[in-house]
Amino acid sequence: MSSSSNPDLWPVSLRTDRLVLRPIERSDVAALSRLWTDTEVRRYLGGPVTGETLQAREEGCVAAFGAFSVVLATDMSMVGLVSVEPCSRRGGRTEVSYQLLPEHWGCGYGREAVVAAMSWALDKVTSQQSEVVAVTQKANERSRRLLESIGMRLVDAFVEWGAEQVMYSMDRTGPGGPASTAIRGYGPPSGRSRASTGPIT
Repeated sequence: MSSSSNPDLWPVSLRTDRLVLRPIERSDVAALSRLWTDTEVRRYLGGPVTGETLQAREEGCVAAFGAFSVVLATDMSMVGLVSVEPCSRRGGRTEVSYQLLPEHWGCGYGREAVVAAMSWALDKVTSQQSEVVAVTQKANERSRRLLESIGMRLVDAFVEWGAEQVMYSMDRTGPGGPASTAIRGYGPPSGRSRASTGPIT
């Protein structure tokens, strides 16, 4: 299922106890550029993004389907980016990915944001496939611990982009399904236009 096949899916905002996940706005681009060019953030993501690739991301990210700016509920300051990409992986599986600015590491924001995105993806985005996956480098122990802490199961290992990767999975019916109580609710933000482009990760 994509934004074009079900335009009612987007735009949407997700709210948790401490965070708001909302569509990317033009004012977010500078912070997102920091994510894409930061050496530590990109350590397990193929390195910093530069040149035309960076420019394309900056130009195409605003209101992109499934791409959420993660901001603090208290002051709306940027924490990071979470993306939900339908049919991204073999078998039509939806993929969730995430990046946080280094100053917000260790606060539990990543886990909170990923649970919210997973819950929305399982509830609204997946169609015949009742499964959502996340992929990280095998060497990224911090990310692996996060995914395992929310009940995701290791289901595959492979080489991609010149590095060993591992894939984790969660389904909506199994014991590892995300706790929907982590989300207060979600609904379309006012004043936003619909978008049909893919997420920017």
